[in-house]
Amino acid sequence: MPADLAVIGLGPYGLPLAQAAVAAGIPTIGYATGPEAGSLSPAELRRMRSTGFRPSTDPAQLGRVRTAVICAPTPRGADGELDLGQVEAAARTLAERLRPHTTVILESPVLPGTTEDLLRPILEGGSGLRAGRDFHLAYSPSRTDPGSRDHTPAPRVIGGLTPACTESAAAFYGRLTDKVVRARGLREAEAVRLLETNFRHVNIALVNEMAVVCHELGVDLWDVIRCAETKPFGFQAFRPGPGVGGHGVPQDLTGHASRGLRMVELAQQVNERMPHYVVQRAAALLNEHGKSARGARVLLLGVTYKADLADQQGAPAHEIAVRLMELGASVSYHDPHIPAWHVLDRPVPRADSLYEAAAAADLTLLLQPHRTYDLQGLSVKAQLLLDTRGATPTGAAHRL
Repeated sequence: MPADLAVIGLGPYGLPLAQAAVAAGIPTIGYATGPEAGSLSPAELRRMRSTGFRPSTDPAQLGRVRTAVICAPTPRGADGELDLGQVEAAARTLAERLRPHTTVILESPVLPGTTEDLLRPILEGGSGLRAGRDFHLAYSPSRTDPGSRDHTPAPRVIGGLTPACTESAAAFYGRLTDKVVRARGLREAEAVRLLETNFRHVNIALVNEMAVVCHELGVDLWDVIRCAETKPFGFQAFRPGPGVGGHGVPQDLTGHASRGLRMVELAQQVNERMPHYVVQRAAALLNEHGKSARGARVLLLGVTYKADLADQQGAPAHEIAVRLMELGASVSYHDPHIPAWHVLDRPVPRADSLYEAAAAADLTLLLQPHRTYDLQGLSVKAQLLLDTRGATPTGAAHRL
């Protein structure tokens, strides 16, 4: 069966797109760009295959589609900037096989100007075709919510190099969602992703700072949030946690604009301090109960970046484990989605019996409230429980 769509990159952005496309009846090729080849179970793969999905490692397949969407990951590099290496590699692979009248869309998180200044020259140079004349070029920020039970497709924002490019991309996304929003151009669409990601990090930083201050004041922040979110306007509830993980990297635009986003820079500093604060609270709780962090048995519950996912990208659990080990604690973990975990190149013992492990540990740290956890039961079994997510019943545990 000939494919209409090629999804290039089957990581956190490409895989949901491929799943939505085949669900909409679009024959789709999935082309992996690097180490992130998705996490489909055999059953899911069989189901997608039956509805028109074909994973492929043959780049020649990319030249046989009407639409190609680049979804390669752009992780933060050692210098703090987005690493566009996989996007560039995907673009070069596609360029050599690009045919006239193809619609090329970038979904990877990038800074404004990337599609036109980086992607366009690669595609034009490798194909001999002209963007906006021989093929369509557009950007659409990926809007995925991993683990969400709400499978309603989110509205899609589209920005094209030309109005015709925008309309061609809008026609494609119109097959996946009921609402397509047209941005003024490429840079505006790219900036949408920047704003959405920074909005999340800034607001999480605000409640993380509130968590620290409210603890010092003896104020129950979780009750404050519960009350505040009843306001029907001017407020959106965010909740504190041990840190901010995930694939969305905040960017303060330092080095890219004459004036950076100072609030984003500050938010990053606040959020990056949270693992250290969690360990401080853990050590203080142990001390209050006559125990030292050195030699204490600490059980970490949930080491992924988000509940009910197997993804550990940027999860604060790693830094928390490192800091606890540096204090001399004996660290173990439990996570139904992570069968093995290494920290400092050493395997961390995995608890087989959750309740027995919680009862034996001097301190249990709830980092991610997976649905499979019986939090009421855990609060009864654990000697000492620090809930960093406010997920346990009121009064059942110490909260962040």
